[in-house]
Amino acid sequence: MRQARALALLAPALLLAGAYISQYVFGLYPCEICLWQRWPHWAALALAVLAFVPRLPVRLLTALAAGGILVSGMIGGFHAGVEYGWWEGITSCAATAGPAAPGQSALDAIMDAPVVRCDEPPFTLAGISLAGFNFLFSVIAGLAIFRLLMERRR
Repeated sequence: MRQARALALLAPALLLAGAYISQYVFGLYPCEICLWQRWPHWAALALAVLAFVPRLPVRLLTALAAGGILVSGMIGGFHAGVEYGWWEGITSCAATAGPAAPGQSALDAIMDAPVVRCDEPPFTLAGISLAGFNFLFSVIAGLAIFRLLMERRR
């Protein structure tokens, strides 16, 4: 149970950290589908934190966190398919605007935001995009958590 809880906490935390580091340190701005992949990880992270609170249903919260991780992985798999041209995406390209800089209007911040295409990966490693890595890591982590939860039942 401890291993399942730890993995349910670490997997989304590390994947979110990687997403934000790639965005804010390396300038790889997310597209709309990239942002969709973050929401289930945030939910999984919150559920995993709650799994450490005494008197709460640890097994259920950990399983729900694993489900959130898998949902993010499935969105990542869909996004990777869009990037590789296997199918079309369901959204147009999106621009991500951050907060306006001091002395800059909100409209200027929106107009200066980079347009990020959902069908073009901004970075690949060995032919695998960041969405592809999210798919791989999230599915493996989610299934591993479920397996760890099942082993304790025997």
